[in-house]
Amino acid sequence: MFLVVGLGNPGSGYAGNRHNIGFMAADEIVRRHSFGPWRKKFQGQLAEGTIAGHKVLVLKPETFMNNSGQSVGEALRFYKIPVEDVIVLHDELDLPPGRLRVKRAGGHGGHNGLRSIDAHCGKEYRRVRLGIGHPGDKARVHGYVLGDFAKSEQDGWLMTLLDAVAREMPRLFADDDSGFMSKVAHEVTPPKPRTPKVPKEAKADAPVEAPREKYDVSDKPDTPISNAASAMAQALAKAFGKKH
Repeated sequence: MFLVVGLGNPGSGYAGNRHNIGFMAADEIVRRHSFGPWRKKFQGQLAEGTIAGHKVLVLKPETFMNNSGQSVGEALRFYKIPVEDVIVLHDELDLPPGRLRVKRAGGHGGHNGLRSIDAHCGKEYRRVRLGIGHPGDKARVHGYVLGDFAKSEQDGWLMTLLDAVAREMPRLFADDDSGFMSKVAHEVTPPKPRTPKVPKEAKADAPVEAPREKYDVSDKPDTPISNAASAMAQALAKAFGKKH
């Protein structure tokens, strides 16, 4: 059994914050893999389901970020889950928006949610660091992480990242951390298509092809991103629409 924890702050006033990207990822995992309904348990919201043959619990602590470890610790002790089988999804200032890294154990890097989990559960869990970028000035960090994602981010890299994370979760359960990172990175920042070589004599008359949009997936109607785009957009709209 695995415990997947999405970090964030409870309440409609925080729903669309950058600091709540962990909650957003947890919601998309539950939606994509058709988990059971959210239930109030362990000072948080808990959903149960199966991914690639593994029983998985997804937890969103409602203790507020700084006390996340209280909720996670209760769930671990109740289900007797080894801390090595815990995966925590959280925002990361030191990664550009849309980038992702998986890290096993280590320090909390100043993240208060991780600091609390370290204190209550130990450090040997996996952290999925979801990049939100840095405002450039330490004095602006507080307002930045508690600010909402821009509409262009919601419709662009954020939707793509959350979808890819949820779809590729089986790789983490198979200990394929590098494969998980590679697959997600490919979706969020796909490689530029190669331009076919044109014979010199034909260059003068050849039309120039317009560059493709970074997040354009209209030519792949059967991809999971395309199929999930409508549901994802509704979920994001619901989250951001809750803000007073």
